[in-house]
Amino acid sequence: MTRVIYFDCFSGISGDMILGALCDAGLDVAALRALLETMNLPGWSIEAVRETRGWLTGTRMHVHAPEQATHRHLRDVTDIITQSGLPAVVKQTAQRIFGKLADAEAHIHGVSAADVHFHEVGALDAIVDIVGIAAGLHLLGIEHVYASPLPLGSGWVKAAHGDIPVPAPATLHLLQQAQAPIVPDEAGFELVTPTGAAVLATLATFKRPAMALQQVGYGFGKKITPRPNALRVWVGEVGASESALVLLECNIDDQPAEQLAYVCTQALALGARDVWQQPITMKKGRAALLVSVLVDRDREDQLVDLLMRQTSTLGMRRSLVERHVAERTIVTVETQYGQVRVKVKVWRGDVIGAAPEYEDCAAAAQKAQVALTQVYAAALAAYAGRATDE
Repeated sequence: MTRVIYFDCFSGISGDMILGALCDAGLDVAALRALLETMNLPGWSIEAVRETRGWLTGTRMHVHAPEQATHRHLRDVTDIITQSGLPAVVKQTAQRIFGKLADAEAHIHGVSAADVHFHEVGALDAIVDIVGIAAGLHLLGIEHVYASPLPLGSGWVKAAHGDIPVPAPATLHLLQQAQAPIVPDEAGFELVTPTGAAVLATLATFKRPAMALQQVGYGFGKKITPRPNALRVWVGEVGASESALVLLECNIDDQPAEQLAYVCTQALALGARDVWQQPITMKKGRAALLVSVLVDRDREDQLVDLLMRQTSTLGMRRSLVERHVAERTIVTVETQYGQVRVKVKVWRGDVIGAAPEYEDCAAAAQKAQVALTQVYAAALAAYAGRATDE
């Protein structure tokens, strides 16, 4: 089973609406706050408040941050994320979202992505929004993101460059690049913000999946409107047919090994489930490497683009791969080196394995200046003691 989330955007989507909906669906605000604090950015706070608007009860996420005169470039935002203590997958997700935003702004303003001045989306509250969304999805264990068609609204909105039409040009460009489905809506205000559009353009497949529904959450936006200004999220699990992966393969006989190693690293950064190389012999006895990339279907296009641009291949094979997947749960244990997450393997109701998370163990080993194996052993011992107590 694969844990998924479906964004039901009946009244649009924005960064704070996403955070509110995630919290309403079970995200631990204290755990979210702890991850965000690793960015070492002073002056912000978050508060999740339960509200009732009309016929709906949900969560309004208040992100408090001072106005800042400095407008950041993409590199500034990337450095903040890179130098943080966030998990690697959270860093990658947040950087991908900001990269999408930079590309959209660059397209609109006719400059390079590196030269884009992030105004609204480079502000402190927007950084907290986007990194918070990436962290929230990680904490909830979400592996796939899906979304409904989007209503966009109409009218005008004030921005750093002055009044701009709704939908904002960056929003429209992001949705066009993602080929997002749009539905008519006559609301006289902005329903989909650039942040909301960037999250969906980066992460979402635009369809409603067959799923075993586990949790529903509502996140409210800032505006008080006649109809509920809310985003609804559905959290659940999908079976093997919905979670089938795509296997991409190509034979390479004319490219240096270090270049292919770089491609493999980039593929993992783009969200590939696994990447590997095998030595093969092609026609006429030519030695070559078989490059294989296992990827979720909603990220297939990005990986195809990477392989086409970064390798010498003229084409690649594609096949769907069905899986037998053990259930996985994450527990956090206390060790003499600090907290460590342990991944527990469950098969047909039986716990048959446990493995400490590498990133946690590596960070703890570096901090304590001890061997990595010592932290692994301490984490497994702590988990064994916990399992015995239970």
